[in-house]
Amino acid sequence: MDVAVQLAGMTADRLLVTARETEELGFSSIYVPDHFADEPPGTSTLSDTTPMPEALTALAGIAAATSRVRIGGHVLCNLFRHPAVTAQAMATIDQISGGRALLGLGAGWTKNEFDMTGIPYPDIKPRLRMLDEALQVITSLWSRPRTTFRGEFYELADAFLTVQPVNRQPLPVLLGGSGKGLLRIAARHADIVNVIVELGSAGTVRIEEVAKLTQDAYQAKLDFVRAEAQKLGREIALSSTLFVLAITDDEAEAQATLEGFAAGFGLDPGLVGSLPMALIGTPEQCVAELQRREREWGISHLVLSAAGGSEMIQRFGRDVLPRL
Repeated sequence: MDVAVQLAGMTADRLLVTARETEELGFSSIYVPDHFADEPPGTSTLSDTTPMPEALTALAGIAAATSRVRIGGHVLCNLFRHPAVTAQAMATIDQISGGRALLGLGAGWTKNEFDMTGIPYPDIKPRLRMLDEALQVITSLWSRPRTTFRGEFYELADAFLTVQPVNRQPLPVLLGGSGKGLLRIAARHADIVNVIVELGSAGTVRIEEVAKLTQDAYQAKLDFVRAEAQKLGREIALSSTLFVLAITDDEAEAQATLEGFAAGFGLDPGLVGSLPMALIGTPEQCVAELQRREREWGISHLVLSAAGGSEMIQRFGRDVLPRL
């Protein structure tokens, strides 16, 4: 299994230190989120104390600070930038990194950020159409000498970029989301699709949506996007993000941690243990569970969400990653 880390909730200097530590531990990729501020799940409130460095600037710094890991947004918000800006920036980051960049892109979801900044926030359907057009524009700018595009949202006339990806071909694409509209776009464009909790319609993380994403519901989403890709003659890697990760010293501690998390979010402890977004257990239990998800769900790419620090990254890299 290919394992990446999403670094968030830390200052820019700490971000670079943690990126180097993460690379040394053997993780395959380092991602950063793309937000003005953090919104803790279930709060519908933006935090004004959690550090949130600008994503593209952070990626350029990580590109220069590392030498092996793949880097990208998890995921960049399409609404924050014109796709030509995204294409130029990611090609530049690919140049800085020596060909290690990946385009992670999403339709945008945290409504409070848009309310705060005044950036337009369309309904989910036009946001998805914008994402689809943006991917067409970006791919064209990376693969053709000139691009003329007339879409519903974007228009380019004989456009070109003087900076291109190192390999002179489009970067790998990672899309993140949950709804069928997003998954259909992923089937058309993505190399990796990261299936997460429903966010786009609500504009926030609702605990009831977390509870709905049982392993059966998750499997149905994976089966759907896989089938949509197969209709188009494409293969797509399936990805999962762990937003809750707790590696314990023994099974009793694992059970207590699971029960504490369940109580905090008002969920059934029996449900929490099988939530795709969570992994709680001893190193042996974590290895066995991830191997089961790879075998039964077809997950080949895992993302650890490591907001705020590196302790759990180090524990996973030391005790779990070498056994996957």
